[in-house]
Amino acid sequence: MNSNLLMQSSAVPAVQAVPVKMMRKLSILADAAKYDASCASSGAARRDSLDGTGVGSTEGMGICHSYAPDGRCISLLKVLLTNFCTFDCLYCVNRVSSNVPRARFEIDELVNLVLAFYKRNYIEGLFLSSGIIRDPDYTMEQIIEVARRLREVHDFRGYIHLKTIPEASPELLQAAGRYADRLSINIELARRSSLAALAPQKEVGGIRRSMAAIKERLDESRDRSHRGRKMPHFSASGQSTQMIVGADKADDRELLDCSQSLYAGYQLKRVYYSAFSPIPDASASLPPSPPNLNREHRLYQADWLMRFYGFDVGEVVAGGKDGMLDPAIDPKLAWALKHREQFPVDINRAPREVLLRVPGLGVTGVERILVNRRSQRLRLQDLGRLCGSVKRLKAFVVTRDWTPGNLLDAESLRRGFVQKDAQLSLF
Repeated sequence: MNSNLLMQSSAVPAVQAVPVKMMRKLSILADAAKYDASCASSGAARRDSLDGTGVGSTEGMGICHSYAPDGRCISLLKVLLTNFCTFDCLYCVNRVSSNVPRARFEIDELVNLVLAFYKRNYIEGLFLSSGIIRDPDYTMEQIIEVARRLREVHDFRGYIHLKTIPEASPELLQAAGRYADRLSINIELARRSSLAALAPQKEVGGIRRSMAAIKERLDESRDRSHRGRKMPHFSASGQSTQMIVGADKADDRELLDCSQSLYAGYQLKRVYYSAFSPIPDASASLPPSPPNLNREHRLYQADWLMRFYGFDVGEVVAGGKDGMLDPAIDPKLAWALKHREQFPVDINRAPREVLLRVPGLGVTGVERILVNRRSQRLRLQDLGRLCGSVKRLKAFVVTRDWTPGNLLDAESLRRGFVQKDAQLSLF
């Protein structure tokens, strides 16, 4: 490894361990990668390149935070191999017609950078994407070679997430899954017409065919052969995708309908929602301003309800207007207020699927309730012990010692929840 990548003291910041030339590349290519939310949480800061400073990604110098299903925070080096691109997607800051600084990592440069950061415990893995160089197959080959050298040459044990190119050959997708823990292909936009207008080189059919090919290989890797041997490793953490929010006129119902079809058809682990970000020299076809990031947040909440709480798209969107989620309150609360006749729910008798629809109750809280009520009739203070807080619950549940009565109708409740700090004094 290039010894210049590392400083003598392990206490110095990561950026000081990188030569100036490499730091410039890292700054450009980390900034170019920050728009892809498909490895990040929904709580990242607003992404914006209008100032043209090219400074870092969501967490600085390419190190971003992703979250595992069990809640663990994982630090990843999130970069592009290059931000040169032959495609001209109008919403992308790296499009061929964009006037931005360009850079490209050599394969060994990036491999050494990943190893240096990993050995210093700055990162636990790599998220790697790229602009399209020459053609999709050539680009995919370069991305795979980075992962191959990390795994086979340097015995890299960290997490690797590779962004795959939809137009790449099936053989290359197979090779990518051999080295990656997760693969992702961005669907970008829910409307086919919008993708054709804003990203003319991309085609929905090709994207979905690639997703189907990955799903097929994931299914094969989980099966054993007729001799009982386990199939070769393939992207153990599955696949994910991203949709841009607010770049076209698609409403929340269209976005969630698209997500629901992707989950059902391709068994995706996650659909990520990325609010459209202003870019320099923007096309007149794009909105003049970005959407409120609260819309992105509400979509994540709705997505969670669909995946883990048994809601369908129509139910989570019904609390808003004109196909949009209610921006003022979360979709679960909006549904409960719209269906006030289904409440209050008796905590000691209601089945699991009913408890999951109570605002303030999560999956873990419901499981604890089901276990504890076998041996006792639960009281309000028991709910506080099992669920952490009863402020939101109190208007929707009946316990051994509590009933909310009929003092507050749905509209009064909504006003109370919307007002700042109203939950502290609502009852």
